[in-house]
Amino acid sequence: LRKAMNPNIRAWSKKLIGRSLNPACLIAGLLLASCGGGSQQNQEQRTAIRQPLFATEHTIIDRRSHRDPAVEDQPATNRHRNPERTAYFGDLHVHTKYSFDAYAFGTLASPSDAYRFAKGEAIKHPAGFDLQLREPLDFYGVTDHGFFMGVSPVAADTNSDFSKYPFAEVLHDLNAQDNMDRWSTLDRMRSFAVARAIAAAIVDGTLDPEEPLAITRSAWADSINAADEHNDPGNFTTFVAYEYSITADDNGSLHRNVIFENSDRVPEVPFSRMHSLNVEDLWDWMDTLREAGIESLAIPHNSNKSNGHMFKLEDWAGDPFDDEYAVQRIRNEPLVEITQIKGTSETHPALSSRDEWAGFELVSTRGVGMGQPVASKPEGSYVRQALRQGMALEARGISNPFAFGFIGSSDTHTGTSQNDEANFISKLGVLSADADLRGSVPVSFLESVMIGMLPGQSVAEVDGENYLGSQTTEFGASGLAAVWAEENTRESIYGALRRKETFATSGPRMRLRFFAGYGLPDNLLEATDGVARAYAMGVTMGADLAPDPDGTDRSPQFAMWAQADANSAPLQRLQIIKGWVDADGETHEAVIDVACAGGAQIDLATNRCPDNDATVNLSDCSYSARTGSSELRVVWTDPNFNATERAFYYTRVLENPTCRWNTWDAIRAGTNPRPDLAATLQERAWSSPIQYIPNPGARTNPTPARR
Repeated sequence: LRKAMNPNIRAWSKKLIGRSLNPACLIAGLLLASCGGGSQQNQEQRTAIRQPLFATEHTIIDRRSHRDPAVEDQPATNRHRNPERTAYFGDLHVHTKYSFDAYAFGTLASPSDAYRFAKGEAIKHPAGFDLQLREPLDFYGVTDHGFFMGVSPVAADTNSDFSKYPFAEVLHDLNAQDNMDRWSTLDRMRSFAVARAIAAAIVDGTLDPEEPLAITRSAWADSINAADEHNDPGNFTTFVAYEYSITADDNGSLHRNVIFENSDRVPEVPFSRMHSLNVEDLWDWMDTLREAGIESLAIPHNSNKSNGHMFKLEDWAGDPFDDEYAVQRIRNEPLVEITQIKGTSETHPALSSRDEWAGFELVSTRGVGMGQPVASKPEGSYVRQALRQGMALEARGISNPFAFGFIGSSDTHTGTSQNDEANFISKLGVLSADADLRGSVPVSFLESVMIGMLPGQSVAEVDGENYLGSQTTEFGASGLAAVWAEENTRESIYGALRRKETFATSGPRMRLRFFAGYGLPDNLLEATDGVARAYAMGVTMGADLAPDPDGTDRSPQFAMWAQADANSAPLQRLQIIKGWVDADGETHEAVIDVACAGGAQIDLATNRCPDNDATVNLSDCSYSARTGSSELRVVWTDPNFNATERAFYYTRVLENPTCRWNTWDAIRAGTNPRPDLAATLQERAWSSPIQYIPNPGARTNPTPARR
């Protein structure tokens, strides 16, 4: 009945939009279309999806004999090696049709399509229009969800045996050409129950677990092959990768992306939540593979949506950290994704009340199935606080599990990075293809009634206009991963990730250098050999800094250099974020402006640059380019340095204000910007921290033995 009625009701709804109709009739029709409860999370399925269903495997595929010599790494003499290292930009969080949720959003792009997009080609959005980058990226990693990877497209294919199971019916024709519009929303939401239904079928014995596992092996193999096909040493780098997607009992997000160094030898099946919900089991799996010569690292993301679980000071069993736990965690997770579409996880105003920029692009809720999202508590959910907690653990004699570096990435679910405010389509495929679906322009009364009744959707009335009120309005056009590497190859870029010589941006391709050392001259960055001298005399972002080797208590110098993206706004200010732990074991933080646009002087009482009068014209998004700087650089000495205090330092650079994506949407639609959303934002970049360690024997970033 549902499948027979939905197309008719969709067609009926389309004809009615814009006409006068009794709202009660519309509501009755929508309820009729919704009957059956296909999207409800019953307790049996919830229980099934939260228990291990697959035995842990360590089977390794040796692909060396199958590799095409044409794509083997070229000799070093044919590469453009830069001993002073080049900034390369990429995305290590990308979903394609093999992710169950991306398929539900209408995504049909394959891993190969995603790599073509990253290299500069145009590919189709699920709604049918072309998407293309302004300029190609340097590296890319497809990270489809490991659990039931590739199962949705097979279940949707009515020619497959797997499609004959009752749970697959909702996927049939879901992404047929005539169903790729907003009126398919209800079916797409229902399709999210398929993963739970598959788990329940395995538990009750109606489905052999080998069936979905075989599909996952095939999809995983295709993802690996696509990475190898598009890997072009010296020009474009791909990584074999996937997402390990787990949640706490209260739906706090604990997701990680697992990145493999190369594709010569890889696991036959990715370790997923269907193997274990305990992240320590993931680390054990990675360690076992590492002992067999397969190197990888995991990158947590969306700690902002973890409800305090990502950086809580307990292990999976609820016991306090010990050294074994801390060392294993930082060995396997040396990086954290600090910004992406679903918000920025640097810090929160409730945790950093003296940081005026702490509220940048916050998405402070956690999803609860198809229901309304609920708040995610800040405590234990943000990166800067975790950096401080790591030092506090050290003060108690425990190794630091949180001495990580930073990257950004997108978490796109269409295969296409979304980090341009002016062309942001969000991540939800056909469900965010239009400005009104993104909540940035008004919807008609009838549309607001119909869509507002769907699970997880709401309608907000703002100044007499109706807007969709879901959390998609909090989503942002972010971000990018950036590394300093000698060349654009897997070996070099992975080496940068492992040593944490990385930085994150909220989208624009700003370049950010950060060094620390003793006796760095004030004119270091003006010298033609300044970067080479900085590498020779000091340490770079992501590294540990020991006390002065001469035995003095003098402060180190910090050399910072930020360059604006030529296609974005000029820079406004360059900052140092410092955290330290005092003699009583208490942690502190400070935000210090160290360089100002136009060479303006810093107010030493407030450590702030003066306002540079940067403005944005909200009628066309033009901005005042003359008030900012194309680059900011400085060699800075901490006036409050204490050689006995453990500390971290990272640098943050802010652009002048520019239009946020919702303002661009409003301009294109010919409406006023939605008044309860921020009209502008300040794009930014963050370096990985330099960790100052008073005792040079106390290392905070143990690394695995490399073959």
